[in-house]
Amino acid sequence: MAASDAGHVSELRRALLRGLVIPAHPLALTEARRLDERRQVALTRYYCDAGAGGIAVGVHTTQFAIRDPAVGLLAPVLDLAARTVRDWCGDRAQLPVTIAGVCGPTAQALREAGLAVSLGYDAALLSLAALRDVDNEGVLDHCRRVAEVIPVFGFYLQPAVGGRVLDGAFWRGFLEIDRVVAIKVAPFDRYRTLDVATALAESGRTDVALYTGNDDAIVADLLTPFPAGENGDRLHFSGGLLGQWAVWTRSAVDLLNQCVARRSLTDNDQPGPPSQGFGEAGSRLQGFGEAGSRSQGFGELLALGAELTDVNAALFDPVHHFAGCIPGIHEVLRRQGLLAGRWCLDPHEELSPGQMAAIDRVLARYPHLADDWFVREHLDRWLK
Repeated sequence: MAASDAGHVSELRRALLRGLVIPAHPLALTEARRLDERRQVALTRYYCDAGAGGIAVGVHTTQFAIRDPAVGLLAPVLDLAARTVRDWCGDRAQLPVTIAGVCGPTAQALREAGLAVSLGYDAALLSLAALRDVDNEGVLDHCRRVAEVIPVFGFYLQPAVGGRVLDGAFWRGFLEIDRVVAIKVAPFDRYRTLDVATALAESGRTDVALYTGNDDAIVADLLTPFPAGENGDRLHFSGGLLGQWAVWTRSAVDLLNQCVARRSLTDNDQPGPPSQGFGEAGSRLQGFGEAGSRSQGFGELLALGAELTDVNAALFDPVHHFAGCIPGIHEVLRRQGLLAGRWCLDPHEELSPGQMAAIDRVLARYPHLADDWFVREHLDRWLK
């Protein structure tokens, strides 16, 4: 179904508002730093079977260097992920949502958006990092033009890693663009997170979903009722689009279900776990790891959130300004057998000093956050 089809966009909005786990898809490479198609496909199959409601491809976790003409992997990687989702999930009632990363100046962004549409992607996660010195109206014009091609998933990227400050006036203007379907909020800053939530509340729109990208506050974002708009309804983050959720995805699905169920109990005295993917079929509330289902209270969930932030600090390497974040993700996937190594397109991109020890520590300390048991059970099938 074409991304421009009005019925498809309405269905996409409903799925995003219900709440999805959307991993930012890594890039599987051989030791020669060429695409490892077998393991790239295995990763996509893993995310689908773990219950992810979507995947984001061509984003930072996939490595921006895939766009380098000498590398030439943007179209092949986008195509491989989209085909794998269709082939692996073709017998399911609803397919996972596919989000393509789109970046660069307007001409480049329009080309990438057109490529995503041609490959059947549902929406574009629109990076504005290339427009750091452009005023609000110029950036909004850029967003409008991309939205004419494909539904847009807005993106507030933290300035520390290449994003730009986007004030409340920008977000109010952005929310006037009809084909905005969601916003990934990832400034790693509560004031700036509130700027986005407040703009959405004041816009009166109820068809745009908020997704956390704040790796340091995942559970807090998912549990917090943000200030209400004029209609009096408080806002909640629907789900997350995260590099952190590229690992331990089965547990991430359990965590989102727990947060939404707990939030619903507080708001309505009725549990309401989200469904994953398009359609109305609900997903069963899960517990963590092999322990099975159990409902968590706010305090327990916030404690898990603090543990997850500790894990993220080891994987994403903020102490070295996130230099080791992609190798950190790769290292966990390597230990699970999903990747053959930590290799990145840039041979100098490796774990930072002390990062391996930090990863060892959090893996030993928080085994209940992992999904090793799930990967062991299915890995051979995903690699076939």
